[in-house]
Amino acid sequence: MEQAPEYVIEMLHITKIFPGIKANDDITLQLKKGEIHALLGENGAGKSTLMSVLFGLYQPEEGIIKKDGKEVKINNPNDATALHIGMVHQHFKLIDVFTVLDNIILGAEDTKLGFLQKKEARKKVKELSERYGLHVDLDAKIEDITVGMQQRVEILKMLYRDNEILIFDEPTAVLTPQEIEELMAIMRGLVKEGKSILFISHKLNEIMEVSDRVSVLRKGKYIGTVNTKDTTKEELSSMMVGRPVQLVVDKDEAKPAEPILKVENLTVPSKLHKNNAVKNVTFTAHAGEITCIAGIDGNGQTELVYALSGLEKASGGKITLCGKDITKASIRQRSLTGMSHIPEDRHKHGLVLDFTLEQNMVLQRYYEKDFQKGGFIKFGAVREYANKLIEQFDIRSGQGPITIARSMSGGNQQKAIVAREIDRNLPLIIAVQPTRGLDVGAIEFIHKRLVEERDAGKAVLLVSLELEEVMSLSDRILVMYEGEIVGELDPKKTTVQELGLYMAGAKRDGKEKEEQA
Repeated sequence: MEQAPEYVIEMLHITKIFPGIKANDDITLQLKKGEIHALLGENGAGKSTLMSVLFGLYQPEEGIIKKDGKEVKINNPNDATALHIGMVHQHFKLIDVFTVLDNIILGAEDTKLGFLQKKEARKKVKELSERYGLHVDLDAKIEDITVGMQQRVEILKMLYRDNEILIFDEPTAVLTPQEIEELMAIMRGLVKEGKSILFISHKLNEIMEVSDRVSVLRKGKYIGTVNTKDTTKEELSSMMVGRPVQLVVDKDEAKPAEPILKVENLTVPSKLHKNNAVKNVTFTAHAGEITCIAGIDGNGQTELVYALSGLEKASGGKITLCGKDITKASIRQRSLTGMSHIPEDRHKHGLVLDFTLEQNMVLQRYYEKDFQKGGFIKFGAVREYANKLIEQFDIRSGQGPITIARSMSGGNQQKAIVAREIDRNLPLIIAVQPTRGLDVGAIEFIHKRLVEERDAGKAVLLVSLELEEVMSLSDRILVMYEGEIVGELDPKKTTVQELGLYMAGAKRDGKEKEEQA
């Protein structure tokens, strides 16, 4: 009897080239049946590209793919599906106005005489969701459910197609700590059922917790594969970045000075429901201090920032910046008064994706005399400025300043926004999820820059969902829960557990919530 091959998937000597860049340079990756295999690397190391080759979205210039020991050709995602390979993308591929059930069966519909057999489909999806603990309302529309739930829909889509090899591309980038725990449990359950998982990530904690083996890529090249139980976070981070990385923020005591931003009784209506998203919030951000607003996603942080930055109107309260009342000011007036903003949604509010990198770098400054004369842009000055920032912030792209922003990796798009906003050198920096989707090397760099800004006397208002970032970067933590600030904590005197209780609404202003008798 023939012995079953050790590997369900082998990618051998894969090379993939894009204009100006070798995204994958002779990479070999082998996946065993029933394992969770993590693929680790910096932004732009070629992880997503490699997985897109496996899923048939790209064709490699060189190399072969084997499934169960036999060579296969994967020309498109339909070929991948036929081979039982499925993928959950970093930016979900769901149709907002369809229901959960319709999204799951889309493209794999069962029909009889041209009629959709929804009843059978519903039964199959229900069975899958119970078997794998993926509970989700099948009749809800995608636009009305949380990101964590949308991810479950993506996983159910793969299971509905009987996929055996599951690719997760940065699956935790948009999840809350609680949802991440649930996802890890789901992944373990899938492997118990005999599925094999490729898990792209650059979050070392998650990799250590859930994977069996880790393969590391750096700048498009394969560095090596290690057993998770035999390695450490420090070893993995230096394999990934090529040097030792500080995993903890190094900073002196804050020296808070005059107030830069004063928010008094701010109320912001919600777009989703009748209640207000921000309820009567009051706080001050001082020069020389990193004030952090922490909370689980969806507790009013987004609306608070929209009101501060002028993207939405407040319905009550007052905002003062550098002594000026900006409650009703336009976005440009706020910007000129002294506010820079690293937005939460980099695609929607951070970049014009079809502009070049250099055009994106001067979006808020093109009208300054450095960059225009008599209404005409000085293109030479713009390019020089962009090149300066590209070098300072190590922004990697195929064609330098003329790269179209859309074609850059997510992490490098983020670095570009951070570079632009910090370099404007204004008294207040509002940084929302500034390191979302970044690798350890880039996180270390951005944290350092934010601390430098603080030490140079800027007020930094950090809004973050990452508990570690909140604890290590902030000087003062304000916790938001259901639109209100429920506690002010000192990161040196609190614990992650206590912070978690405030974030979940179990604790308020130093008091445990009374048990409801």
